[in-house]
Parts: sequence; structure tokens; C-alpha cells
Amino acid sequence: MNVSVREGAIVLAVDLGTTSAKVLAFDAESLRGGGRAAIRARAERAYPLLAPEPGAAELEPERIAEAAAEAVREAVAAAGCGPDGVLTVSFSTAMHALIAVDADGEALMRAMTWADVRAAGQARRLRESAEAADLAFRTGAPVHAMTPLAKLLWLREQRPELPASAARFIGIKEYVLERWFGRPVPMDESTAGGTGLYNLQERTWDGKALRIAGIGPDRLPDLKPATHLLRGLVPEAAARLGIRADVPVVLGAADGPLANLGGGALEPGVAALTIGTSGAVRVAVRRPAADPDGRLFCYPLAEGLWIAGGAVNSGGVVLRWLRDKLAPDLAGEGGDEGYARLVGLAMEAPAGAGGLLFLPHLAGERAPHGDERARGAFVGLALDHDRRHMLRAGLEGIVLNLRSVAEALERVTGEIREFRVSGGFVRSASVRQLIADVLGRPVVRTDSEDASALGAARLAMQALGLSRDPDPPPAAVTDRIRPNPDLAPVYDRIHGMFRRLYDRTADTFAELDRFRLDGCNPGP
Repeated sequence: MNVSVREGAIVLAVDLGTTSAKVLAFDAESLRGGGRAAIRARAERAYPLLAPEPGAAELEPERIAEAAAEAVREAVAAAGCGPDGVLTVSFSTAMHALIAVDADGEALMRAMTWADVRAAGQARRLRESAEAADLAFRTGAPVHAMTPLAKLLWLREQRPELPASAARFIGIKEYVLERWFGRPVPMDESTAGGTGLYNLQERTWDGKALRIAGIGPDRLPDLKPATHLLRGLVPEAAARLGIRADVPVVLGAADGPLANLGGGALEPGVAALTIGTSGAVRVAVRRPAADPDGRLFCYPLAEGLWIAGGAVNSGGVVLRWLRDKLAPDLAGEGGDEGYARLVGLAMEAPAGAGGLLFLPHLAGERAPHGDERARGAFVGLALDHDRRHMLRAGLEGIVLNLRSVAEALERVTGEIREFRVSGGFVRSASVRQLIADVLGRPVVRTDSEDASALGAARLAMQALGLSRDPDPPPAAVTDRIRPNPDLAPVYDRIHGMFRRLYDRTADTFAELDRFRLDGCNPGP
């Protein structure tokens, strides 16, 4: 499809995250050139992540839809182009969500997000079964509580009325788009790749995974490429959004793969490292690269392009916990100033935190362990340690865990020579230096802070036939930090201890989990 671009037109990128819907309005003409993509406006609406019971992490589907609509309308108004100036809308979405809906598309439950680990028992049994021995390799998704496959098993055991009455199972992006179009919409293949129900080689729903889940393909969305165009917005929805009803909407993709596209991390040896609430290391590959050990993921993004990597639970959420528990005096200082003071405190301690290690698995872990029962631990505490050492060990623990993921990824996809970083965790130059030192590779920051949204916008230009090249122009490097060679032996030694620490504590974490489930906790 080829369309013309009127002067002043914008491309809207809707980024549906775990705790907010963010919309960026990009200047359409800037997306066609080889320079920096210009952002004309941005808007964001938050929604609460709910935890009604242990292990739960849920979202109200209608709150997500309302937040997305309000953010779109605000961004259009702020861009000052009017409804006629919106060229297209494209989507980025958080992965692994599951919503059961009825025949009319109404939600029968809250959305279970990636962070929901109530299906840990089901995932563990599945990992240990002979039936699922090749499942991660077939689907490109680790067998973990985060996946809709495991969530469907949990629903079947714990909420059997939901699978029995549900007409379909969808994710948060599909729910929002169905409000816009008044009909079922397809799921893009990258988001489908995160369900544990998608066959990586055949590019369709996997028959074996569906049999395990107890559903047929008729209860899942149709599958389409990320560049698939949707047309025919419900007039009332278009009016609420502040755009024309005939504006083409690009199906879009999952936020992780899109971050590689937006951050320019598509060439061999260049990895995208994102640390927001959670974190991930990802590289682009030109053919499917599923992990034979089932620890890592591989999701399709576009024709001839897949994104392989590993996701961790232990990102900014751990930093926030460290702040609240160890530096409550800074908890009231939101924004960059409070963050800078927190990092400054940590950096007062030496590399290695004076012989203190921190396992950051406060919410279980995905890569590289795939253990929902993993927990956090400070190891090596001594009388001469204070909160500065604990904060430093906390920051180092987050990055050391990502180093473990990166090393596992290199064994599947080849050597990584550079990391393109994004996310709120990397705002500080001191933190970026720490990342470079721990990983032992250069760390690059580009002009694509909102890499997933930018990836969605660039994808839209491809879908409309407006990109000059199949691959986007390289992101402009705004900051490059090289590792301190004097610290290489320090962090090599620390990482060796860190890597062995989980192996030595995993059995204890399992025992503590059984203790909790047995109701042995006497309470406060």
C-alpha cells in the first residue's frame, strides 16, 4: 500500500504497558528520512496493577481501553494537527497477557499480566513432564507461569467456569482494538510468540500446545503479520479518539521486539538491553533461533526477522523496592532528583560492594533460571556494611543477572559486541557505566528513549509503503560508554560467585515456597 503524506501529518504510536498506556505522535515526514524521528506530542495515562491474592498481577481491561483512548485524544490535540492530520496509528504491547471474553467480546475476567505467577505450579509440572520436553523449542517461548499456556492450565484447575464459558482468549492489545473496531481482530505473530501456543517454524498455532491447554484454534485470534492493516473504525470510537474513522490502523507488535527495531539493534552482534519495570536482552536474527535448553525466547517480528533473547523480572521494580526499604527518606522524592540521589548513595560504595552480593529475584525469575520460586537474598553482610553497600549490591545484582542472560544468549546467537540500552533504569550515566563495567562491553544510548513506540511508528511506515529502505535508518548515538578495563577482573570474579549463588540457594527457595503454601507463616 502506498499513500501520500500531507504536510504536518503525524503517526500515532500507542504503547500499552504494564502500568500505563503511552501515546507518542511522531512527525510522519521525519520517519521517512535518515535522521532523528521528531516527536510532536506525547500523552500517558496510568492504570493500577492489582494483586487481589498472592502471586496475582492483574489489570482491568476496560481501564486499559479507557486509558489508551484518553491518551490518543490528548496526543492528537497536543500535536495540533486535527483529525485530518493523523496518517496512521500503530501499536506496541506488553506481552503474555490473557483475557477470557464472551461471544460479544466482553471481558469475563481481569487481564492476567506477565507478572502474574499463580500458574507457577502448573508451569513447573509441565516443565517436568515428558509431554512438554520439546515445547519451548517448538514455540520459542520458555515454559513459565508468565505464558498464557500456563495461565490456561491454571484457569482450568482453579477457575474452571471461565474456560468453560469463554468464547475466546485474547491479550490486552486485542481487547483495546476490539473496542475500536467493534469486531474480533487478529493477533500479530510476535505477540502470539509470547503465548507459548505458537509454532515458531510453521507460523501458526501449535497443535501440541493447544492440546495441552485444552482449547482449539477457533478460540484464539487469527494470526497476521505485524504490518497488517485494520480499517473501519466504529464512528463513535473514532470520535472519542479524535481521529477519522477511515484512518488505517497498523496491527503492530510486542514491545520487546519493537524496541530492537526502534533502537536500531538489528545488526549481528548488537543487542538491545531494556530495563524498565522488568528487563530483557535481545538480539535480531535472520532465522528462528530457539534455545534448546528452554531458557530463552525467540519471537518473529517481520518477514525474515526474528528477535531472540531473555526476559527478567528483576529490573526497575527491584530498584524501587531497594529505595523504599533502604532509603525511605528518598521515597518521597520522585522524578530524576530522587533517582539521582539514590544512585549517588550506591556509588559511594566500591565495586563489589565490599564483598556483598545480592540476588535480585524478589518476584521469581524468568531468564536464565525459569524459576517462579526464586527469591532475593543479600549474601555476605558484615558489620561494616551500611545501606550504601546494600544499594550498590542491589544495582550490581540486577545487572549481573542480565549478564547471565546475555552469556546464555551468546551461546545461541553468537557474540555480542555492543549493548543498546533503554528504559528508566539507565537514565544515569553512572548506572550506564556500571552496566558497561559488569557486562564488559560498550554501552550505547541512542535518541530512541521510547524505543518500542518508535519501533511501532517505523513499522507503520513500512506497512504504508512509505519507508525508503526495508530496514530503518540507524538510531543516532547520543552516548557511548566503554567498560573500565581495571574492573574487568573484578566483575568476572563477582559474576562467577553470583552465578553459583542461585544454584546453591534454589533448593532453599523451593522449601520456603512450600513453607508459605503450607500456611506456616504465623503472620505479623
